[in-house]
Amino acid sequence: MNTAVNVNVVHESEAQRQHARVKIPAKIRYLANNERVEHRLVDLSAGGFSFQTSPKQRAQVGDYHQGRMLFQLDSLTLGLDVEFQVRAVDPDSGRAGCQFHSLKPRDIATLRYLISAHLSGEVISAGDMLNTLQRENFTKPRKNGGNGGGMGVFGRLKAVTFSAGLFVVGLAAFGFIFKSLYGLYFVTHAESGMVAVPSMQVTMPREGTVQSLIGGEGTNVDKGAPIASFSATMLEMLKGHLTDDQLTPANVEELFGKQMKGTLTSPCNCKVARQLVADGQFAGKGDVIFELVPQDFEATVSARFPYRNFAQAKPGASVTFQVAGEDSPRHGKIISTSLIDSGLSSDIRVVIQPDQTLDSKLAGQPVEVSIDRGPSFDWMVDRALAAGF
Repeated sequence: MNTAVNVNVVHESEAQRQHARVKIPAKIRYLANNERVEHRLVDLSAGGFSFQTSPKQRAQVGDYHQGRMLFQLDSLTLGLDVEFQVRAVDPDSGRAGCQFHSLKPRDIATLRYLISAHLSGEVISAGDMLNTLQRENFTKPRKNGGNGGGMGVFGRLKAVTFSAGLFVVGLAAFGFIFKSLYGLYFVTHAESGMVAVPSMQVTMPREGTVQSLIGGEGTNVDKGAPIASFSATMLEMLKGHLTDDQLTPANVEELFGKQMKGTLTSPCNCKVARQLVADGQFAGKGDVIFELVPQDFEATVSARFPYRNFAQAKPGASVTFQVAGEDSPRHGKIISTSLIDSGLSSDIRVVIQPDQTLDSKLAGQPVEVSIDRGPSFDWMVDRALAAGF
């Protein structure tokens, strides 16, 4: 058996090497063979005690007794109910050494206070004893750091994995917050943007039907080359040139039955961007038949920024943009700025020259444009070199 039953608590002085044996005036009373026995203690420690037996009342090694230990404090007598076992008996002197069993925490605290006060020469009083018993004299046992706190290999692996997971989650949260704050304070976003391609329009000179003479959208045509033919009635051609005498029913019917054909030609070395009127359909005068894009012209990006960002949206500023439908962003520079409608407007229109050529087929596609004005890697290198690092 052990001295203390509750192994989950440790006395504040448990770290001492051994129990100090002191000679304190005290008595032990217990029953032996149904007789009340009383002996004066020879010495006392927190782990046990010894007393002197008489020849008629010899103790036997291994005897287990329950008794009461009596201490004299001022005019009061302090009694402790104890359980003890005889561990050694000197046959010559009759001295019996005993060990405490199943001591309660309050009894342990009382014994240690009595021993400490006796060793230091203090006068033991009832008030000091009550003060000692009222305070918390025990604490949790210390973990053994030599064996990893009692954890096995899987326990340690689980703890390390959990800690690493918390670290990764914290790092991701920090990165998200940092990116959000960076985008809020160092990135300027355009309100809108699109791929802009300057186009030339081929319109219908007369009312009539259209028939394309080229392969379709994306076809390259030279300047002056025929791109479509149209058919119009003679009445449409002479409209506005006939007098009232000539507009007889017979003449109108005759002129309406006669057809005149014409040809639409390309005004430049262009690429056909769109055909707006299908072959064989009727088109009115002035309707746009084709949209043409110059072959030697590169597409640009047109974006709109709030007027308060005019300091960032200036010519020469580097921008990042992403065309709708593309996975990776592109880069470019602002080549010109202007107020929308050339008036006192609250918006600024910028024209961006991409670093890589944009396909003219992307004309009209929406674009997300942003200007990063935060510290870049090159900026940090320049600052470090300027500081002498």
